[in-house]
Amino acid sequence: MATSFSPTNSVTTTTADKFIPDIWSDEIVAAYKKNLVLANLVMKMNFKGKKGDTVHIPAPTRGSANAKAAEAAVTLIAATESEVTVSINKHYEYSRLIEDIVEAQALNSMRNFYTSDAGYALARQVDTDLVQLGRSANGGTAGAAAYAAAYIGGDGTTAYVAASNNESALTDASIRRTIQRLDDNDTPMDNRFFLIPPSSRNTLMGLARYTEQAFVGNGNAIRTGEIGNLYGIPVFTSSNADTTSGSGAARVCLMGHKDSMVLVEQVGVRSQVQYKQEYLATLFTSDTLYGVAALRNAASVGAAKSSAMFALAVPA
Repeated sequence: MATSFSPTNSVTTTTADKFIPDIWSDEIVAAYKKNLVLANLVMKMNFKGKKGDTVHIPAPTRGSANAKAAEAAVTLIAATESEVTVSINKHYEYSRLIEDIVEAQALNSMRNFYTSDAGYALARQVDTDLVQLGRSANGGTAGAAAYAAAYIGGDGTTAYVAASNNESALTDASIRRTIQRLDDNDTPMDNRFFLIPPSSRNTLMGLARYTEQAFVGNGNAIRTGEIGNLYGIPVFTSSNADTTSGSGAARVCLMGHKDSMVLVEQVGVRSQVQYKQEYLATLFTSDTLYGVAALRNAASVGAAKSSAMFALAVPA
């Protein structure tokens, strides 16, 4: 009859967790998802496991209805459709080389910090790349005149002057005018978002109408950064809001629709651990591979064009 015993000094998944990549991966992915803001609000496409460096997304032209005349043929609609291409060209990594002496003497909280910091760093980079797409909102460019065509003044009507910094405090008039611009462009009412920097949150908290229950909410918001709701549009605050490229330090608010931009992930956040004997250390690396692009944003505020995203420059 076989006998059984219970060893007391076995190497277990608990004692060896520093060398199990899955532990690191789970914690980093959780931190990554927790710190994403804009990436959770826009269209996301899964390109994982697929080959290639470019994604082609059809951008069909909206058609119009035609009156049917008696005994006449129907009116055919024909359009040469366009597309949006997304280059998968953004590969970012976060690496730490942890020497054995540190492994032996450091508290477990060190690993918790590294995994949390890796998730935060990668999430911030993804959000940065998405936020900067706002520079091309409404026909603006990403150069010296960034946001030149996108800015809407504090009174809701003043146009931004190219390459200057005539930002103004966020006002109710500018918010309502921006919402109207989305409405005028036939942008769907659902899936809109309003991303603001901390300075604009400070402004809103000083306006009585925005501190009512309708704005603050009931505390059940679960999306990262969400602070309330304005005229039916969820409001999110982020310290990662973009800045204008002029001489000042104006921050930028973005109001848009989910389909205004797209995030394509080819390699999601992954973590790898490798022991480097020549250094008597463990190399820990977390990385992600993705691409971003403006999807529904072919516009200029002053022209008769449409857009699904608008920007407002505000004081830093």
